Amino acid sequence: MHLIPISVESIRIGQPLPFPLMDKVGVLLAKKAFVIGSKQDLDAMLLRGGGLFIDVADSEAHHRAYVERLHGLVREGKSLGEIAGTKVSRSEASDRAAADNERADWPDLQTQGNSLLRDHNPTQFVERLERLQGQLARHSQRNPDGTLFALIYLSATHRGMYSATHSMLVSVMCGLAAREVLNWPPAVEALLCKAALTMNLGMTELQDRLAAQVDAPTAAQRLVIDTHSAKSEQMLASFGITDATWLQAVREHHAQAPGALKAKTPAQRLARLIQRADMFAAQLAPRASRLPIAPAAAMQACYFDEDKQVDEAGAALIKAVGIYQPGTFVRLATDEVAVVIKRGANTTTPRVAVLVNRSGMPTVEPTIRETSLRDHRIVASVAHRDVKVTINLEKLLPLTATPSSERPW
Repeated sequence: MHLIPISVESIRIGQPLPFPLMDKVGVLLAKKAFVIGSKQDLDAMLLRGGGLFIDVADSEAHHRAYVERLHGLVREGKSLGEIAGTKVSRSEASDRAAADNERADWPDLQTQGNSLLRDHNPTQFVERLERLQGQLARHSQRNPDGTLFALIYLSATHRGMYSATHSMLVSVMCGLAAREVLNWPPAVEALLCKAALTMNLGMTELQDRLAAQVDAPTAAQRLVIDTHSAKSEQMLASFGITDATWLQAVREHHAQAPGALKAKTPAQRLARLIQRADMFAAQLAPRASRLPIAPAAAMQACYFDEDKQVDEAGAALIKAVGIYQPGTFVRLATDEVAVVIKRGANTTTPRVAVLVNRSGMPTVEPTIRETSLRDHRIVASVAHRDVKVTINLEKLLPLTATPSSERPW
């Protein structure tokens, strides 16, 4: 979460807030639509919070509120001096608001996800979930390759905040499959993504613990695992979630139910897509007791259903994210090792950046290769554990962006 300070002059007394207000460390002071009754109440809030802050994602709403405030002063016949003195706080951070919305801060998003899944405050849960899902959706739409790159790389290399990173990856994968392959309506896609983000509410802490646990789950832990879907549904209901499709999708996201998607109910379709993506992401991620497998092998496992037939949901995921996904490693015909930075025209020909040359030495700067060319074709998928090069996300993520000349809008 990126916090930016705002001035008290931009807050309208007696009017619903157009954005949540937070203190300097991100603790909620007043939720969206809360009405501040008096100037004294606002001053007390300002003092308690060490200032007033909003998420940078809400900066557009803040700007609109500020403009409305100026118009109100004009209508009230205030002097030019008073109007000129009504300033919106424009710190360096807020000046970069648009750029920050375009460029994701992945450690921050991990922290948001981790806090959401662990801090079960019913008065804030839905609002915080909507904010996180909205940010993931924006990044996924603006730069799907960069979003996949970051989440797949973090899932395969970091055990910290495992549950949050896992759920975000599953959510993004499902959203891409729904939007780009299955052509589901935007409302269904959003519901699917929120169901994926909340599927493991009932075992977040245990999931993080298991990621660092060498021994097999105990009997007590196995019971939590086996019952977490129902518990997650119950927790969502206690937070005020009433959408039956969402609740059923969470309850059934581990159901082994092969078959055509069109033969399923709406909730069962969502559950099946989540189940396939969940399987892929779980096999990709490391645990203390288990090394991650090569991404291509993980994808193959979700491509076939329980009856060894091609799974429609699994196939949609592969079409959406590719056989070789951004953030994964491959070996080229040149014997170079590269990281995938962009999906290609088909699932097997992504754009890659070479990080290890044919002599086995790290490259000074990544070299871009098009694997659709025969000389640079992919010959094998490489597991993250077998690549002894440290990735700099900030350096490589810009390579995943689509140049404006290539965008369809």
